[in-house]
Amino acid sequence: MPNYRIIVDLSDRMLHVLEEERVVRSFPVGIGRMVTRTPIGEFTIKNKAPNPGGPYGSYWLGLSKPHYGIHGTNNPSSIGKMSSHGCIRMYNKDVNQLAEMVSVGTRVSIRP
Repeated sequence: MPNYRIIVDLSDRMLHVLEEERVVRSFPVGIGRMVTRTPIGEFTIKNKAPNPGGPYGSYWLGLSKPHYGIHGTNNPSSIGKMSSHGCIRMYNKDVNQLAEMVSVGTRVSIRP
């Protein structure tokens, strides 16, 4: 399996998957609102859960910062907006692809 890492760029609301230093996939994301900002920093994927239920769409990728993750959504119109409570939202089809690509332990950099 390739050694991927994830960069989330909050300024353009995009998630990039890198192999070595090359972007291999990019996805639009929804991010935290002003009062519930998405945390900035270096994290890892701690767990993966298909069909987590509720507003989390088709997949949950939990981050090493407790209560934060990359997940699908039951509200696709929120993608590209500041709309979450701090998590990174993706279209369900996109988060399913991401979950297939990355494993627990994958590095996630969240940039302003």
